[in-house]
Amino acid sequence: MEDGSSEDEDGSSVDRSESADHPTTGSTDQSASELTDRAEDQSVPENQRGSRDEEQINIAQEIFSQQEDPIFANKSLLEISHIPSFDRIVGRDEEIRKLSEELRGAVQGYSPENVIIYGKTGTGKSLVSKYVSSQAVNNAHEDVEIGFQYLDCSTDNTETQAASTLARSFNDSLQTGFEIPERGLSTAAYYKRLWRTLESLYDVVIIILDEADMMADDDLLMKLSRAGESGNTDCRIGVIAISNKIEWADDLNERVKSSLQPKELSFHPYDAEQLEEILQHRRDAFKPNVLEEGVIPLCAAYAASDFGDARKAIDILRHAGNIAYERNADHVTEQHVKDARTKAEKDRFRELIEGIPQQAKASLLALAILSLNSEQEEFPTQLVYRQYQNICDNIGQDVRSERRFRDILKELAFLGIVDNRKENLGRSGGITLLNRLVEEPEIVYEIIRDDTRFESLTDHLSNS
Repeated sequence: MEDGSSEDEDGSSVDRSESADHPTTGSTDQSASELTDRAEDQSVPENQRGSRDEEQINIAQEIFSQQEDPIFANKSLLEISHIPSFDRIVGRDEEIRKLSEELRGAVQGYSPENVIIYGKTGTGKSLVSKYVSSQAVNNAHEDVEIGFQYLDCSTDNTETQAASTLARSFNDSLQTGFEIPERGLSTAAYYKRLWRTLESLYDVVIIILDEADMMADDDLLMKLSRAGESGNTDCRIGVIAISNKIEWADDLNERVKSSLQPKELSFHPYDAEQLEEILQHRRDAFKPNVLEEGVIPLCAAYAASDFGDARKAIDILRHAGNIAYERNADHVTEQHVKDARTKAEKDRFRELIEGIPQQAKASLLALAILSLNSEQEEFPTQLVYRQYQNICDNIGQDVRSERRFRDILKELAFLGIVDNRKENLGRSGGITLLNRLVEEPEIVYEIIRDDTRFESLTDHLSNS
């Protein structure tokens, strides 16, 4: 049986087995909930219950009945999915020109070139790809039907998921006469429906694979690049594969490289001036005169210091507006921006370390405590290890060997959470490994201390 069917059957069987093994789980939860509700009701005098319910309804009505947002005029302009008009795309004229040249054949009904786009997060790769693809659709010759779809490979990262999403996205059941289920079919069946849809509706399609390096294997690229050669469809298919990793294409299967024969484009980070211009073009997301003068330059400066990430600049500006709204402020100020950046950093770091083991969190906490209690930023591994031992002893956690601890620090460095470098201290000192946190130590300390397993730790423990 194909992958998709197997996966679906596995999921279904898990659900059924859970029901069989625990036939009373649902009713138990319901009973517990009812008991809780009754207990809460009994704790409130009967003559006050109605007023409590009415008060809760009034709170909701008060929030939902607010007709006018005093801060935002058009919040959708600050969404990542928003595709601005050409005159609002900053600093990417040359990239738009190059990508348009590679896709030029599509508008005449010919096969577009396959393209791999590299660049750090927030450098406009997805934005330019979507914009140029939409322009190809709008400028197609009268007898040419072009379609394009965007696929986030960090979400649909298996061949079955990707084939299912593409088939359903391209399909128009009113024209093809058939529906495509989200799950339940084999991988081969999804491909057949995809080829059938493309054959029925399009002369050319452009498929954007964002974060293509997140795919479990190269099979999707192989199938798409060889669809015509294999006789699956006469529709011409062009692929734009986007990756943050410049070495990704080197690791592709040789057969895929030969079939894909991609052209390559590289996107460089935005500078502070470009980031400020990008935000100025989104200023009309806010009501007139709501943004104080220094807000946009500060957002741009923060994002420029974080590798020129335009997404981060837009996120900080949006969060600043949300904070101003929550605080009933009349204007968005630089303080709101500072608070927004801190919140964004905390959210990002919390998401980054969410799944790492407790031993790794203890190692990070050791570095954070050393940083908070010193003017230094870098610390030798032996010193960090002693602080780690103190933490483990304090919370009753097993202590790993120093050798294993070094491996943990290397794993954290691989994730981009820690930086480490070797330093030669001369004949007497030898070579030592220095470690520092990439994130602000206050944020690391606060988030790890939120973990219940570290609640008993003495504040700012430092006995090194």
